[in-house]
Amino acid sequence: MYVKNKCLVATLLLSLSAPSFANIIVDTQNVDTEKYHADMYECQALSQQVDHTQTDSLGRDMLGSTAKGAALGAAGGAIAGSSGSKGAKVGAGIGLIGGVLKHSSQKHHAEQEYTEEQQGVMRNCMVGRGYNVLN
Repeated sequence: MYVKNKCLVATLLLSLSAPSFANIIVDTQNVDTEKYHADMYECQALSQQVDHTQTDSLGRDMLGSTAKGAALGAAGGAIAGSSGSKGAKVGAGIGLIGGVLKHSSQKHHAEQEYTEEQQGVMRNCMVGRGYNVLN
């Protein structure tokens, strides 16, 4: 009875948890369903140990890009013969947008790598437990 309840809880937790294992396809022919769900739960728990590094560079990117943009805008304005402060403002705005776009790209890339690493842990764990993982 205890094992059956444990597997029922594991199945419920699997259905409610993050889809880090959603792309793992296992051939369940001739597989004990209770053991499969328990193993899947344990492998999913292991995959949660993957280090999820955040991209915290937004402030640095914006500050650096704004400063560079302001300097380039002021220099461009001076060369064109207009007021340096107007060119600096335009350059700073362009630099700010560039910093935000760069940060967004880095964050997307980090999330993609995190998901792929979790998938790899899930796959290796299930293969290591003797399951035939199809993908």
